[in-house]
Amino acid sequence: MITAAADGSSLGNPGPTGWGWYIDDARWAAGGQRQGTNNIGELSAVIDLLQQTEGVDELLILCDSQYVIKSITQWMPGWKRKGWRKADGKPVMNRELLEELDRLMTARKAAGGVVRFEWVKGHAGHPLNEEADRLANGAATAYQRGAVPDAGPGFGGVTRAPAPPAAAAPAPAAPAPAPARPSTSVGLFDDLDGFGADEALPAADPAADPDEAAVVRLERELLLDEVRADRTRVAALLHPEWEEIGASGRRWSREQLLAEVAPLPSPVELELLAAHRVAADALLIVWRGTGQSEALRSSLWVRADGRWRQRFHQGTPLQG
Repeated sequence: MITAAADGSSLGNPGPTGWGWYIDDARWAAGGQRQGTNNIGELSAVIDLLQQTEGVDELLILCDSQYVIKSITQWMPGWKRKGWRKADGKPVMNRELLEELDRLMTARKAAGGVVRFEWVKGHAGHPLNEEADRLANGAATAYQRGAVPDAGPGFGGVTRAPAPPAAAAPAPAAPAPAPARPSTSVGLFDDLDGFGADEALPAADPAADPDEAAVVRLERELLLDEVRADRTRVAALLHPEWEEIGASGRRWSREQLLAEVAPLPSPVELELLAAHRVAADALLIVWRGTGQSEALRSSLWVRADGRWRQRFHQGTPLQG
């Protein structure tokens, strides 16, 4: 059995947010985001722990958050029956994270694994909890300073170098959105109804760079019906500050997209045209969607806490 402590922290709540989990000095991880809440940090710690320990037969998670433990062990079945609403009819907060947590717990159970939760009092000298608290607070403090926390060795025990601050959240200068006009697109590539590419650029070779291969694979996942039909899976691939300038000229926020995302009307294949490393943990890919309709598109992917997520996407109309 593996025993781990998970904890979250938010300076100001809401404010710079960190999370951390700890097993021993060789197996731990930390991360966070520039803005969030303590509950977001607590949930994120458990989610990352479950993701990294996939395949572990028995896992005991120590938490000082009654919110996390009761969400999983008591409240979630009722929330799901009520369409993710509480007893008073109000929407459940942090639904995206809770759905991911539910998916991970369900998958672990289906694989024959056992996950147990145990409450421990915070700041009471429990060795594992103190370490997890230190990691979570350290990550939140790093984001407060504009830095990036050390992601840690993870469960595999291979130390990952902290991402350079410049690559923490590279944000390209987003072009001003075109004047809004009526559109039936659903964002996240505007159903890929688009415009033909005049000329193909020299194709990049993702096999030459494992990061490029990983990013292209994730981009292709966003085209799959089974992914687009699952709001939680889409959310896991998008950066917390994700946005899109669609081919229709509409500017999409992450929240707007997740509220409307759906399978594409017809299959689309991704033809990679170019890949550019913007920074150590940032890749820009340019691609053409082929199928019933075609368009040229670009996506910026950034890596934080060992995960690649799409930060920005744009579809640019081409004049025929």
